[in-house]
Amino acid sequence: MAKQISQETFDDVVKENIEDFEMTVEEAIAEAVQQFETQGVNLTMIIRDASLYSADGQKSVHPVVEALNSLSLDEKQGAEEFDPNKHLDIVRQECDIDLSRRCFAGKNNAYPVLLKTLKNFRTSNKEMFVKTLETMCSLCNGQPDLLDEDGAEYFMDIMKDESNDETVIALIVKLVRLNCIKHENNRKMFVKNDLIKELVRILTSNRKSPTIVKEVSYGLRCLTLDDDLRVPFGSAHENAKQIVTEGDALRSMLEICSDYTSDISVQRELFSTLSTLVVRDEFCQEVKDLGGLDLVLNSFQTNISQKGIVKQVLGLLKALAGNDEVKIAIVKSEGLQLILAGMTQHQGNAHIAAVGCQALAALVLRQPAHCAIVMQNNGHHVILQTMKVHPNDENVQKQACMAIRNIVARTRDHCTAILEMGAEELINRARNLKSCEDEAKAALRDLDCQVDLKIRWTGEKGSLAQEAY
Repeated sequence: MAKQISQETFDDVVKENIEDFEMTVEEAIAEAVQQFETQGVNLTMIIRDASLYSADGQKSVHPVVEALNSLSLDEKQGAEEFDPNKHLDIVRQECDIDLSRRCFAGKNNAYPVLLKTLKNFRTSNKEMFVKTLETMCSLCNGQPDLLDEDGAEYFMDIMKDESNDETVIALIVKLVRLNCIKHENNRKMFVKNDLIKELVRILTSNRKSPTIVKEVSYGLRCLTLDDDLRVPFGSAHENAKQIVTEGDALRSMLEICSDYTSDISVQRELFSTLSTLVVRDEFCQEVKDLGGLDLVLNSFQTNISQKGIVKQVLGLLKALAGNDEVKIAIVKSEGLQLILAGMTQHQGNAHIAAVGCQALAALVLRQPAHCAIVMQNNGHHVILQTMKVHPNDENVQKQACMAIRNIVARTRDHCTAILEMGAEELINRARNLKSCEDEAKAALRDLDCQVDLKIRWTGEKGSLAQEAY
């Protein structure tokens, strides 16, 4: 793990460089950066702004500290001098620069000061209340650890207020979402306080607002993430299940999708969230039964030139293909041809290449008839072309190997056509990428190519001998 230092330590070295070596402020900062980086210190959270130092190396009081000190004073103690608008602007603008500024603000009590300010202005000054919400969003971006139980309860109290206008609704949903990203305990705390129920309520009651629909979609999706490395496992699956079963979210989101057929930015968010919610066989079936599959494929065909839509539709089709009946329905609706067309049109996009191969792998798995359709439409050409276009992208190579493996696993008569396109050389090249070895070997094995598969344990006592077969 990289070493960390405090802002004060960095400032002391800058001052020392100026005093002892007669450097300019800019030179002193550059020298301090080089010195610490040589020692393996991570300076991500360190502010390196030359304007904050005087010519003799003295550090001026940071504008954020001054602004927070002013905001923390009782408004009545200096009504003439008190200008919350100015102070909130300073804090927000600094926090929006980078994570180091947000971290510095957080260490100087920005969170409790802004929480108190939020409470003070909620009923007395709508404009300042909104501005404080915006500033709190800037502060909490990438800093979910700042949240405490009091704040979580208060944010949910705001969210539950049905008198909020569109601006406040969008901001409070964004604020809660920012505090859920990469923080499992925060997610649990919000879910315990009825977050899922409130998000679905807001979504259905504000379906005519594209801003709110997108923000709530993102908020729901964040609850299905398993992105907190500090916990062994999270509640992503349970949250997704609760969103669907208790909120009837699939029906609501599909109905809203039909309202935004001409707004791909909204559809993109809805499709992305839907792909994280269909975590059970019956959920995939429900999407089909509600007409969602036709809606998704129609949007795919209409917007195939839009890479944002193509990415999300491919991910959703891959997720829906977890249900065998839905898988067959996708292929009957010429979904395979659409996937290949989208991959061809956007072959330079690595994400589309990878998720396209994933979708193909899912649709042909244990389905020989689907494999034949892929081959008839030159799908093997498309897959191998993605390997040529993205030779160093491990995810593309891995997913392409899996797609090839699934095509030939039960239909070996396709091996010759695939090998004639140079598949063996491409897959052997993919084997050199660290995370692709197992998938590449599986593809080579099922293509009937020569491949050494190692048995790491032969069962001989006292021996870890390896042998190939």
